[in-house]
Amino acid sequence: MNYNESAETILAVENLSVEYDGKKIIQNINLTEKDVLRPGVIQGQTLAFVGRSGRGKSTFFRSLAGLETPTTGKVLLSDLSKEPENGYPPLKEVEEGDVGFVDQKYTLFRHKTIIQAMEFAMRKVDKTKAEKQKIINTHLRDWGLEQVKHQYPNELSGGQRQRTAILEQVLSSTNYIILDEPFSGLDVGNIQNVINAFKLINETHELNTIIFCTHDIELAVQLADTVYVIGYPTLENGNLEMIGTIVETFDLKERGLAWRDAFTAQHIEVVEEVKKAILNS
Repeated sequence: MNYNESAETILAVENLSVEYDGKKIIQNINLTEKDVLRPGVIQGQTLAFVGRSGRGKSTFFRSLAGLETPTTGKVLLSDLSKEPENGYPPLKEVEEGDVGFVDQKYTLFRHKTIIQAMEFAMRKVDKTKAEKQKIINTHLRDWGLEQVKHQYPNELSGGQRQRTAILEQVLSSTNYIILDEPFSGLDVGNIQNVINAFKLINETHELNTIIFCTHDIELAVQLADTVYVIGYPTLENGNLEMIGTIVETFDLKERGLAWRDAFTAQHIEVVEEVKKAILNS
């Protein structure tokens, strides 16, 4: 697939470590993501994080969202409040509210209709009421929610609640959104709804960046541009160091497997490589 990485970094994690009461949970996490450019296509980024339970993924995600203060290191992302430099915003340290966060429960306001929730989500956006309403209406139409926009969460189907929760964060955050186990416990139809939501987010803005974790390795390889394995690294003596970090990275772009419509034998080979990395960490 034709693409190139811009010279501009849109997300950087530098020497990130977090500890609680003197116990390190994650340490020395480093990654750099640059804008992906594809000819004639608006292409956001999709990053998958996988690994065994208890390896620090939740702590890492809270740090990415600005909800956790690192013991060392920092998370940098695009500052959309500043004028672009060479076509891109400068980087800033993440703060709470910079990144949309969708948990597994798809928590919604019980006493707000969909459209009221969207209006609330955009309350801090620097646009006129008419401009906001146009954006909301466009998104509701594109996300298949226009016909139920005056309904409350308890009147929605599971798929509609999922899309509403994700769309709230798309409208309220900047270009970054974290989804914690977005496919957990879903049937085939609702899994496809989330996949469609990923595609809509990616196609809406060049800098849109989806960050998700999942135990479904095949979905991680199918949807992500890059798959990161968080686990316990192996020490020189062969034992595992019981502190989470990135132990392996799989760049699907470099392998020519990103943005494919079909799930190929090459994808399956990567799935097996990812599984091996998880089992060894």
